[in-house]
Amino acid sequence: MKNLKELSERRAAAAQAKEQLLKKFGAAPKPSDPDMIAKRTEREAIAAAREARRADRERSVQEDLARRTAEADAIARAASAEADAREADARDRIARILTDEAERKAERDRRYAARKAKHR
Repeated sequence: MKNLKELSERRAAAAQAKEQLLKKFGAAPKPSDPDMIAKRTEREAIAAAREARRADRERSVQEDLARRTAEADAIARAASAEADAREADARDRIARILTDEAERKAERDRRYAARKAKHR
């Protein structure tokens, strides 16, 4: 019988705990309570401020990305212009070398022809 007594005591304790929980939640403030309305308004204001900060961060990241992209494009254009200038310089140098070689060959041929004409 001891077990039955313990079982009934445990059931009574559980029922009492449930009743206390129901009283606790029954005494909770209702959504229309002025304090609850003030807290909800405060939470909404905090959420709106958080969203504004997030949007500001996102805009800042987008601006930074656009700035970096523009800088990268400018660097690429400058590198391309520099490469084009080097290529043009190399072409000019090659053209000068070919012209100088042609002039030297023409001078050498002229001297050779003058020597041949002198011996005849």
